[in-house]
Amino acid sequence: MDLSLIWNTILVGLLRGGLYSLIAIGLSILLGVMSIISMVNGELYMIGAYIAYFAFAYFGLNPLVAILMAGIGTFLLGVLIEKGTFRYMRRRAGEDWYLNSFLLTVGLSFFLKNVAVLLFKPTYRGIRWYWEGTVSVFGSVGISIDRLVALLIAMVSITTLQLFLRNTNIGRAIRAVSQDERGAMLAGINIGNIFTLSFAIACMMGGIAGASMLSITPAFPYMGTAPNNYAWLVVMLAGLGNVSGAIVGGLIVGMVEAFSFQFIGEGWPAVISAVILIIVLVVKPSGIFGSAVKGVWER
Repeated sequence: MDLSLIWNTILVGLLRGGLYSLIAIGLSILLGVMSIISMVNGELYMIGAYIAYFAFAYFGLNPLVAILMAGIGTFLLGVLIEKGTFRYMRRRAGEDWYLNSFLLTVGLSFFLKNVAVLLFKPTYRGIRWYWEGTVSVFGSVGISIDRLVALLIAMVSITTLQLFLRNTNIGRAIRAVSQDERGAMLAGINIGNIFTLSFAIACMMGGIAGASMLSITPAFPYMGTAPNNYAWLVVMLAGLGNVSGAIVGGLIVGMVEAFSFQFIGEGWPAVISAVILIIVLVVKPSGIFGSAVKGVWER
């Protein structure tokens, strides 16, 4: 077997795994903090790709600036979505708002897809590269600079988020709400602001993922469906609401997808990933790194 082919497949798996981990961490935060099963984060992935495309291709901005703008743009959009829909629902429905949040995210997903179709038409908008050239990794095995930087961006984003959650007062407040919402309220934490921030961070993770992958996956109105589905596969595999476990779960799914596509064929990655998920859930229903999830799951 060609060793260079194996190394190339590993690199592709790492890149895909980092992408899925980015989105899955956002989903885990929403599930752990707000008890929301979000189906709209794939569309933030799509919006991030569009923002980066126009910033880079039309306005000629530096690639890192374009990706940063995608992160900021999707963060602000997340704030607007949470304040304009979820906060209103919480006030109207009280504790039962959890039961309607899933349908709301499905509706938002359809809405954003159709808005993208109206604005940009169902055509692909991509770029040849952010950075031209390749880097030699192992002998004759090379990786494009675009893919390498995308992987580094995923690693830096995940590490920064982990440090933020562990070492800042706001991050500790997010973790406190995730562990005990009522206790956090009694401690003086503004639950509404934490919900808004958590939703915006989750959206930003998706936007950064879409922007960093633009040279590999062009912007398209329906591009977010598959990454969102794979990210939920990661969340269920790792354990509902487990942020740290989503990193390992993303790498597992990325590797499975890369190797099954390379050595078995197109169409098999989803099948094999689903079989692995079924086996894990049969053996350990809470997931590999399963942890308790509050709210609607307890009820």
